[in-house]
Amino acid sequence: MKVELPEIPVNYKDDLHNLEYLNEADLILFMAGNQFMVMEELLEAFQKVYPEVKKIFYETLPPGLELKQILAGGARFGDMEIKVTPDIYTAVSESAMQELGKKGLVKDYFIYLHNRIVLMVPKGNPAGIKNVTDLAQENIRISQPGPLEDITRYIVEMYKKAGGEELVHRIMEEKRAEGTTIFTLVHHRETPLRIVKRTVDVGPVWATEVIHAQNQGLPVEMVDPGEELDQRDKVNYYITALTNAPHPENAKKFLEFIKSSEAQKIYAKYGFVPHFPFS
Repeated sequence: MKVELPEIPVNYKDDLHNLEYLNEADLILFMAGNQFMVMEELLEAFQKVYPEVKKIFYETLPPGLELKQILAGGARFGDMEIKVTPDIYTAVSESAMQELGKKGLVKDYFIYLHNRIVLMVPKGNPAGIKNVTDLAQENIRISQPGPLEDITRYIVEMYKKAGGEELVHRIMEEKRAEGTTIFTLVHHRETPLRIVKRTVDVGPVWATEVIHAQNQGLPVEMVDPGEELDQRDKVNYYITALTNAPHPENAKKFLEFIKSSEAQKIYAKYGFVPHFPFS
């Protein structure tokens, strides 16, 4: 039976890196998409330690889509087929790792990183948003990641912890019907754009995305919901090497590197919460 290949939408073009190395790579990485801002510096540091790993093809797509690619043995992108097996896969969902494990595609995996949810607002915070419950207000327009995005379940948990099912229903159902909750498809691109254009007042995002936007010179600020609500204890990033990795030795090198002080420091610089202690 022929397996239907998943489709990589054309608006994800920027999440396919070094396509020219696709068929001659020394290492293939499927990295959970919200690490996109770290990858250039991370891989530069990795290649200084392992200069023999010269050609790296990597994706920063949503990990659910990357999982579908792995299970189908490839994906379609426009008029081309991307038929590669990654050496490394990372995800923010342990169930993705368990699914690969059941199919014999991974033996083990580990947590290497954490993230946290914050609220992105325009510089000066003109709507005066101070906490998560303020999002229920009638006049507050929210850029809200849609149900297909991995971040959404953590945001919903934050809403639940801040104001119970009532707040979840208010933001996800009532305000969506009113037109003041506007879903995204690619939240890390759409939310900063909406904030800067002032078509919304706030957007729940990973802390890393606010720092990235500020590094790009965008006029945005962070409203921090605090450790009680920001989900840092639940947002785990898992990493594994596939059992059928085409470059197993290089995969092993990358797994070692990701645990190193150098790698963890780079992640911390971009707003991630490191898992491994570093000096």
